[in-house]
Amino acid sequence: MIRPLVAEALGACLLVATVVGSGVMAQELAPEQVLLQLLCNALATVAVLGVLIAMLAPICGAHFNPAVTVADAIRGGTRWSTACGYIAAQVAGGCAGTVLAHAMFGQRLVQWTGQVRDGAGVWLGEVVATAGLVLVIIVLAQTRRAPLVAAAVPAWILAAYFFTSSTSFANPAVTIGRALTGSFAGIAPASVPAFVLAEFAGSAVAIGLARVLLGKPPRGEPKGSAGAV
Repeated sequence: MIRPLVAEALGACLLVATVVGSGVMAQELAPEQVLLQLLCNALATVAVLGVLIAMLAPICGAHFNPAVTVADAIRGGTRWSTACGYIAAQVAGGCAGTVLAHAMFGQRLVQWTGQVRDGAGVWLGEVVATAGLVLVIIVLAQTRRAPLVAAAVPAWILAAYFFTSSTSFANPAVTIGRALTGSFAGIAPASVPAFVLAEFAGSAVAIGLARVLLGKPPRGEPKGSAGAV
């Protein structure tokens, strides 16, 4: 059990380090150019996400995301005791990733100055981003095409960066980690609860849609690899 937990923590750590680190770098390279900052942040994030899924899926399933882990547990792919361990590892890894990114750029390790992200439209965007992510994973896993997840998940996240109003956090562990940075990638701590609630709501929507599209998951369904920002 230790190896999967370490793998989940490592994956979440490197994912958030990339999100935050690329945000810091983008601000330094292209100050005042929000489009370029978002593009740099998105490309770095989806690139590392594909690598992490391919590398760590054989060890832990490459969830890196409590919304994915809870969906997998609800559908019977993961025991709840295992899911709780995964979620703790993901959140710890996400927070460590922010600290790591700040350390690499010589910044204060923990910052509480992230931007406020709220409003019904933004929350709806986060529901859509997370629902799409989880649905992609469920459909590919249940239709025995899990190897495609390493390409399909980054593709969805890249698209959702630009078509959702929230810029697609789609991951409670990432959201919590990003609350510790004041960089371009940051989120104000006060905005976190609503974002996390929207993300789990999106996960629930995905479970419902998968049930409509695919029917009840077969007993012994293989766990799909996953991952999200």
